[in-house]
Amino acid sequence: MTNYAEQVANDLLTIGAVKFSPEKPFTWASGIKSPIYTDNRMTIGVPKVRENIFRGLAALIQDTYGDVDVIGGVATAGIPHAAWVAEILNKPMIYVRSKPKDHGAGRQIEGATVSGKKVVLIDDLISTGGSVLGAVEATRQSGAEVLGVVSIFSYELPEGIANFERADLTFKSLTTYSQLVAAAVKRGELNESQITTLKQWQLNPKQWQV
Repeated sequence: MTNYAEQVANDLLTIGAVKFSPEKPFTWASGIKSPIYTDNRMTIGVPKVRENIFRGLAALIQDTYGDVDVIGGVATAGIPHAAWVAEILNKPMIYVRSKPKDHGAGRQIEGATVSGKKVVLIDDLISTGGSVLGAVEATRQSGAEVLGVVSIFSYELPEGIANFERADLTFKSLTTYSQLVAAAVKRGELNESQITTLKQWQLNPKQWQV
């Protein structure tokens, strides 16, 4: 049986979707300074990597949310993975925009009807949870029961965990920040000082200083 957590962690490192730079941190769109940057959009361009991901996500959903009716993708990064998972599980699919369209029918959710249905949403990663929880709320307002959220990767940030708790929702990830760091250490890609920096950042990203 494939260990998808370990496999996907190594896949992300191998294709360069995850980059560590504790000495020269990245700046996220939110303004947070970070010693790690994750670009899971790269995975759709590598057939074997994306297959490991969508098979892993499908297995995770079957194990955790087995009574799901509809698979949802959070726009835009979650959409391709949701499509592959929906195909494997033979389930209807939707995708959820960040906000309703400003033209046409003005829909925020496209695809299957979700009213009265049990939905699992897929996103590429979870940091603070803000964007995906917005999609969750939109899906709930359309009459669906959202069973949970699954992602390729989670930063395991305290703020994100707290936000999901407030939303009364669970989330599961194929691989996590801790597992990625462990895989990078095993591959000899991080030294002790860098490991310490990465652990300190995760505890309080907004207050972290280089």
